[in-house]
Amino acid sequence: MNLPNKLTVFRIILVPILLILLMLPLPAAAVQISAAAVFILASLTDLIDGKIARKYSLITDFGKFMDPLADKLLVVAAMLLFVEQHRMPAWALLLVVAREFAVTGLRLIAVDNGRVIAAAWSGKIKTTTQMVCISVIFLEPVLLGRIKIFGEYHILTYITMAAMTVMTLWSGINYIVTYWQYIDPQK
Repeated sequence: MNLPNKLTVFRIILVPILLILLMLPLPAAAVQISAAAVFILASLTDLIDGKIARKYSLITDFGKFMDPLADKLLVVAAMLLFVEQHRMPAWALLLVVAREFAVTGLRLIAVDNGRVIAAAWSGKIKTTTQMVCISVIFLEPVLLGRIKIFGEYHILTYITMAAMTVMTLWSGINYIVTYWQYIDPQK
């Protein structure tokens, strides 16, 4: 268990801590700031574990599998909570989950055909926009109070949700177009 893998496991452990934090009977601002801190810490472990793994050649099969899974758990858990709290539309969560299923399915088919699909930059940008959006949703109500400019959402939430949506769609389409040739419909 090398350091990048330990950071990945730590990120997974932070997911239930994040959810428990959000259920504590504390003042709303304290909960949002604490949850944002945990989420941002978990997000930073994603950046750090990848850099360490590549720099020191510590890439493992465990890391290849668990690192993206940890990201998905973290992002989907936070987004599911926001949908429940009416702070994010359900379609945004559905878009993220559908993209993840499509790309994961494509990767599984490629592996079955002897190909490995590495993480693309579009996927890294997508993950970054998702993590920024979630951080903004946690913090913006604390920073701006009840000021809402675009209907239900604060302005930065609206902007980051739009960026996340565009990047999620672009990344998913990019993977499918780039790796479509690995899908053999005769199998």
